[in-house]
Amino acid sequence: MESAVHAAEVLAGLFLIGYVAWDVFTTVALPRPTPSTYRLARNLTRLSWRGWRWMARRITDADRRERVLGVFAPFLVLLLLVAWVLILIVGFALIDLAFGGDFAPPLDSFPTAFYAAGTGLLTIGFGDIVPTALLTRLIVMGSAGLGLGTVALVITYLFSLYGSFQRREVLVTTLDARAGAPPSGVALLETCQRSELLGDLPELFADWERWAAEVLDSHLAYPILAYFRSSHDNESWVSSIGAMLDAAVLILTTVEGQPRGRAEMLVAIGVHLVEDVSGFFGFSNDGRVGVERAEYDAARERLEAAGFQLESPEIGWILFAQIRGRYASRLNQLAAFWMTPPALWIGDRDHEEHHRATAA
Repeated sequence: MESAVHAAEVLAGLFLIGYVAWDVFTTVALPRPTPSTYRLARNLTRLSWRGWRWMARRITDADRRERVLGVFAPFLVLLLLVAWVLILIVGFALIDLAFGGDFAPPLDSFPTAFYAAGTGLLTIGFGDIVPTALLTRLIVMGSAGLGLGTVALVITYLFSLYGSFQRREVLVTTLDARAGAPPSGVALLETCQRSELLGDLPELFADWERWAAEVLDSHLAYPILAYFRSSHDNESWVSSIGAMLDAAVLILTTVEGQPRGRAEMLVAIGVHLVEDVSGFFGFSNDGRVGVERAEYDAARERLEAAGFQLESPEIGWILFAQIRGRYASRLNQLAAFWMTPPALWIGDRDHEEHHRATAA
């Protein structure tokens, strides 16, 4: 009976160690999406974000709410490290307890085994509990190596996350001057016309094409990056790519006399980015344009007042609705999921209220 209990302890310990090792590998070392149902990192992220968002929704002050939301992703990385280490300690504690007689003094309770496993995994090494057999010495050495490796991988992970975050935010921040904060595709085109920067628009689309490709790669490899919020007010990578896509779609469907090649390329990679990221988080496209005809006509009036030559309203609206319907629904779901600051045509906004204000 006693041997069966020891075997069960060893098997349970090996399962916990293997579970954490696989979760660390897929989260930190494997540069591709791994949406397994039973992964600790995935489930801890989703469950904690639900509670965090629930708490943030009850904060009425917008600045304080943004500060609270901005803490989530860095806190989650540290929480994952603590969770991984604790589960590893529990796993090794179960194995140490099964071989408790091969320690000096013997391990006769789980709390004592937990302490011994913790000092071994964290390489503290007080020397008050010493393995006396070859097998237990190998177990302690293995726990120390795995503990060091886990911490080292998480530190590397942090550097990689913050490097990708900083590269993502460069273009997001520079978009303020051209498109406003929160950003708007219509405002971007107005600024380019007013500042005589229309000639730079293809290059800007090319920069955002490269940005979209990098964000697509990094945010699928490390999905927690999507939870990192911009450090500046009224900015978000979701609303920024939405504004750039809207500007490109307006060039393709509504504005005449402008080069369209780079706009087409940006729409292609931008739609790909929105599709893949939203698909990973379980959002689908319902084909909605997300913009009413009255809103589109209001945007046309702004562009015409800025000095643009425009396509006929009927043709422009049909083309605009066709292209924007490819990404609008998913983009709005992402914006609502991460509670991004509402922007023109993007975000969790009350359509009826917005339309009434527009009509007034």
